[in-house]
Amino acid sequence: MNTSMRLPAALREAASLAVSELGAAASTTQLTALALRGVLEGVLMRAALEEHYVAHPGTRPCLGDLAVAAAELDGHPLAASPELLHRAADELVARRHDATPDDVVLWAEARALVRPPTGSAA
Repeated sequence: MNTSMRLPAALREAASLAVSELGAAASTTQLTALALRGVLEGVLMRAALEEHYVAHPGTRPCLGDLAVAAAELDGHPLAASPELLHRAADELVARRHDATPDDVVLWAEARALVRPPTGSAA
């Protein structure tokens, strides 16, 4: 089905360049469809995960767990110190209820600079 959409000029030009210069897709239409499909898949996966957490609330990871995972994905050195990240998550969530895993990693890194981890020679 063909669909007409008005896209901002800059977005339309960026999509055209991604197709012509980077070979991101065969056409801007295909690129748009791929992008929409990716967003819809993400929305559906998130909804399925939320249903799982409702059915099994004990499986929802805490902020500290998410911070460890974020540090591992980024290859951050603090990934090797999960206890430090969990402690940082507890400290940060007391100050900011909307803290993200990346906020926790940054907070832990700042705390480590001010106060070296226990057991290190400082």
